[in-house]
Amino acid sequence: MHTNQSLRTPCRAEARLGGLSHPAGPGVKPGPSSWRRRAAVLALLLPLLSCAADTPPEAAAPAASPGAAEATGRRFMVVTANPDASRAALDILRRGGSAVDAAIAAQAVLTLVEPQSSGIGGGAFLLHWDGVTGKLTAWDGREAAPKSAHADLFLDADGKPLPFAVAALGGRPVGVPGVLRLLETVHRREGRLDWAALFQPAIDLAERGFVVAPRLAEAIAAAKDLKHDPDAAGYYFDAAGAPHGAGAVLRNPELAQTLRTIAQGGADAFYGGALAHAIVAQVNEDGSSQGAIARMSAADLLDYRARERAALCAPYRVYEVCSMGPPTSGGIALLQILGMLGHFNLAPMHPNGAQAMHLLAEASRLAFADRNRYVADEDFAHVPVGGLLDAAYLKARAGQIRPDRSLGEARPGKLGDPLILARASQIQFEPASTSHLVIVDSAGDIVSMTSSIERAFGSQLMVGGFMLNSELTDFSFLPAAEGRLVANRVEPGKRPRSSMTPVIAFDRDGRPAFALGSPGGSSIIGYVAQAVVEIADWGRTPGQAVAAPHVLNRNGPTVVETSTEAAQLRPALEALGHEVQESELQSGLAIVRFIDDRMIGAADPRRDGVALGESGDGVAMGE
Repeated sequence: MHTNQSLRTPCRAEARLGGLSHPAGPGVKPGPSSWRRRAAVLALLLPLLSCAADTPPEAAAPAASPGAAEATGRRFMVVTANPDASRAALDILRRGGSAVDAAIAAQAVLTLVEPQSSGIGGGAFLLHWDGVTGKLTAWDGREAAPKSAHADLFLDADGKPLPFAVAALGGRPVGVPGVLRLLETVHRREGRLDWAALFQPAIDLAERGFVVAPRLAEAIAAAKDLKHDPDAAGYYFDAAGAPHGAGAVLRNPELAQTLRTIAQGGADAFYGGALAHAIVAQVNEDGSSQGAIARMSAADLLDYRARERAALCAPYRVYEVCSMGPPTSGGIALLQILGMLGHFNLAPMHPNGAQAMHLLAEASRLAFADRNRYVADEDFAHVPVGGLLDAAYLKARAGQIRPDRSLGEARPGKLGDPLILARASQIQFEPASTSHLVIVDSAGDIVSMTSSIERAFGSQLMVGGFMLNSELTDFSFLPAAEGRLVANRVEPGKRPRSSMTPVIAFDRDGRPAFALGSPGGSSIIGYVAQAVVEIADWGRTPGQAVAAPHVLNRNGPTVVETSTEAAQLRPALEALGHEVQESELQSGLAIVRFIDDRMIGAADPRRDGVALGESGDGVAMGE
């Protein structure tokens, strides 16, 4: 349940030396000579990190992003990753449906129109706010390892980790899908319309055909492994073997029939019966798994349950920010980052300038050091959630941040379980094929849901017109190192660690202030943290926040978004000791802000998403 807590003030106590400030905390005791060597740099940087109101301007700050199109509404609001999905959700809301009803309709459509990112063959994490009762619930629909899964699932004959491209292909990486059981479970509590009606928009669209979006066309062209599966090859490629391009019309009658079966029989029709047998057969009989034993059984599907988890909430500035706990690492890492940044005054800094992005990157590297050591499915591993989010612990972690110099690779904090080895957890490639939606209904209910099938098109296996996930590659490939077990190792029935980070935040009076989330693999945490800072510290609108240029750190190089204003920060960040890399950072943020009696929504312009809001006098669309 959401409860109000005392909210953190914008600037925490600081230890000052010679008029220069640094957050108080253990380990921040530079010697006189090192302090003098840094004095010139500190004189320029630290005034921007103190609580002084007369902060001087920063040199060479990037230009402000023009922002993305926004939608406004008073009755309801929808932001999804695709216009067809947003329109389906809006139609459900107009018919009196709840936010959960609309989310189900949107996810069914996304299975069709954005199959590279999510679908009924994958999993999800969902936050739900009840506008009448004021109750916040958190739901875990993460995929689970089959009961026959073994610790060396992703090791070769010599005991070495498989290359990701090999591990992620075929039946080996497929986890028991969770999203449908999750949606049905929440619908039983929060649904207003009949379950069957929620699938009709997707069924109709699958039968009459949909227009392939540019992003889907690019994904098809890049996914050569789709040709390993005859059904996928026949659907995504034409008779000559060429990928279907943007603007092509695709029809998926097999998915229409699958959805019709689910509409009539509920989630049980997916987790049992002919559909379940087809999934098991595809996973176990696929030939591209390079010798992996048959691993999934009918019982694995029948026994799957969505789980209600405790939401994680912590104050940041004038807000209380809430997200998901394990088995996702997203909520813990996000609240750690914000808890450390709360000891610095970002408000007077240039938004997205070098000083602010340096602090964000340093807080992120510390959070990722803890993530990589401690976080896994808490039903199988001891996750010290309370210790990781403890205010004194985060103050000490913030004290390690040097305003004038990057930490370099951060070490995990000492909360330790001696059975867990630092940094032996999964640190390899985590794909960005995920989707996020935010929906608000006329009663004030909110859904913030992130769903995924892992890499683009998941395992590259198609069943019943939809793609099966490859989420088991989110486990650590190494089960142990130096004689110690890894928290995120493969175990039967376990759910792999995720980075999905759905958020709902509240104001001082406990009213919803904003809801957001993003796809992006392990970059999700950075995208979401930056979006919260954009709103909470700089008062950015949803359109400005979704379009802001990204700077990320996952306890390695600091990555700046290429061909954006963020790339201009490279010299300044390198001067602070960052190893800087440029990359395309394909976030897919969805944000809704609540301001007085209206809502403002925006979808990330980097993807195909759209925001739709209705006030009773028409619809505003953000393209």
